[in-house]
Amino acid sequence: MGGILTLDDFDVKGKRVLLRVDLNSPVIKGKVILSDRIIEHVKTIKDLCNKKAIVVILAHQGRKGDDDFISLKQHSKLLNRFVKVKFVDDIIGEKAINEIKSLKEGEALLLENVRFLKEETDTSENNLFVKRLAPLFDLFVLDAFSVAHRAQASVTGFSKVLPSCLGRSAEKELKFLGKIKNMNNVLYILAGAKIEENLLLMEHALKNKTNRIIVAGLLGQLCLIASGVNLGAQNKFLEKKGLIQFVPKLKKLIRRHRSKIEMPIDVAVKARGKRKEVDTKDFPQDDEIFDIGKKTINKYIGIIKKARVIFMKGPPGYYQEKQFRLGTIKIFNAVPKRAFSVIGGGDTTTAMKLARINKSRFTYASLSGGALSEYLAGKKLAGIEALKQKRFFK
Repeated sequence: MGGILTLDDFDVKGKRVLLRVDLNSPVIKGKVILSDRIIEHVKTIKDLCNKKAIVVILAHQGRKGDDDFISLKQHSKLLNRFVKVKFVDDIIGEKAINEIKSLKEGEALLLENVRFLKEETDTSENNLFVKRLAPLFDLFVLDAFSVAHRAQASVTGFSKVLPSCLGRSAEKELKFLGKIKNMNNVLYILAGAKIEENLLLMEHALKNKTNRIIVAGLLGQLCLIASGVNLGAQNKFLEKKGLIQFVPKLKKLIRRHRSKIEMPIDVAVKARGKRKEVDTKDFPQDDEIFDIGKKTINKYIGIIKKARVIFMKGPPGYYQEKQFRLGTIKIFNAVPKRAFSVIGGGDTTTAMKLARINKSRFTYASLSGGALSEYLAGKKLAGIEALKQKRFFK
């Protein structure tokens, strides 16, 4: 696959395999919620165990300082619903090393949250994380495409010293994203709060004259400001979030490609706790925006129904509140089943669940966010580049 080895290139029976997955999941009141990511990576773990490999799993949860920066103990329990996995609350200490050495063929062990280690972000050649674990393994498998854009020890460090390849989930991600990356006449539906990622995608998409973009959510609001609309109270909200800084770049894009970018013509605000639809020409308003309006929804549905290739990232509205899910539900359900459609981003999949939208209506649902945006925008991903150093078992 594009000069990268996959599990099909290795006979893993009896081999010690270090597997990097992404188990990062929603945490509500300290409880880890079973996510699509966990379910997806089970397939690779099962595949390796069934082939009698000795499997040790690396993963992370949250970021230092955040409420969801917790141990992977709960994740191991969730994994055990589908495949038998042991857990050790250690990564590079004697406790972890002894557990690794005691594993038998067909067994799997999950190590503690790799972000607990300061060495995870150390990119030096003498990284203690890599030095301690690498000698214990025969093969490194990167199955977490979602973190492939990060030059961190658990993503890129082991590929420098071990035979390495893609796991099943990452292989599938590259296959589908590679297809849409090279297609013409793609309709990009971009929304959500990740403005930098969406800007990357906009810049890339607009290089191809056959592509078209629909914007909604916070990105849509910023595009309206960039085109001269004063959103009133919403301007202050966006400024507080540090998002107004993206307006100058959006102004340039809109000036150059106005006919290719579709923007909201009305929105839904929260007025005295209730949904209220307001045309964009009637701004500024004193109420904050939470969704696209019905006129915009109908306008966008007309465009979506005609599209044959669709890439969608981010929910069009504040889906956490039922009264503001209308845009998300209508836009997601407008995607024709006959179209080649890819959806991506963590918020997108969460919104789909809350809005009870079946992901089977889409050709492929990506588990990635930042890595997906960078890959589609043509950027090199550190984790993928590291896998191009082909090494086989001795």
